[in-house]
Amino acid sequence: MQEVARMLPIFFRTVQHLSHTLNDLSLVIPVAPHRDVRTYVENVVRSVPFPVVLIPGGSLEKRYGAFNASKAALCTSGTAVMELMLAKLPCVVAYQAHFLTECFIHLRKKINFISLPNILLDSPIVPEILFRACTDKNLAAKLSEVIFNDEVRQLQVGSAERMLQVLYEPIKRRGNLFAEELGDLGLSSDVYSPGTIAALTVLYMDKNRHRN
Repeated sequence: MQEVARMLPIFFRTVQHLSHTLNDLSLVIPVAPHRDVRTYVENVVRSVPFPVVLIPGGSLEKRYGAFNASKAALCTSGTAVMELMLAKLPCVVAYQAHFLTECFIHLRKKINFISLPNILLDSPIVPEILFRACTDKNLAAKLSEVIFNDEVRQLQVGSAERMLQVLYEPIKRRGNLFAEELGDLGLSSDVYSPGTIAALTVLYMDKNRHRN
C-alpha cells in the first residue's frame, strides 16, 4: 500500500505530461486484489483529467488483454516488469524511496540494475528511472521515447527471446527445475510466476558463478 501511495501520484503526473502530446491517451491500471489498495486507487482516479480503466490485477486474462492493447507501460520493479517483458510490451521501470533508504542502497548495492530483465541480461534493456531521478518530467521524457522511438522499442521486444533463453538454461541443464534453489528458500516447486522463475534463475546463476 505504501508503494502504491508513493508511486501512483508520480505515475499520474507522468501521464498528464504525455497527454499534452497524445490526445487519445488513456490509462489502464491492473489493481491488486486488496480492498485498501483498490479503494485508494478508485478515490485517486476520480480527480485525473484523462480516461482511466481499472482492471482486476488478479485476472491473468484481463491483465494480458490490457498488455496486448497497450503501446507502453510504466511500472515499479518486480514481477510486473517480467510479465511486461515476456508479453513484449516496452516499459519503463520507476522507483522512488526515502532519502536514507536510497543512501543505504547505494552503499550496499552489488548489482548495477534493480529490474530482473536487466539483471538477467546484464544490460540496461529496460530504462530504469530511480530515486531522486524519478520525477514525472523524467519519466514522461523516457516513456515518450519508449512510445515513439522504434529502435528503443525493438530493443526491448527483441530481448524477450534472449531473456527466455536465460530463464530456461537451468532447465536444460538440470531435470529437477530449481530444486536446490527452492529448497534453500523453503518454497514448493509449484511457485512458478515469471518473477519467481527470474529470481530463481538469478540465484542459480550466482551460485554456479561462485562454484566455477
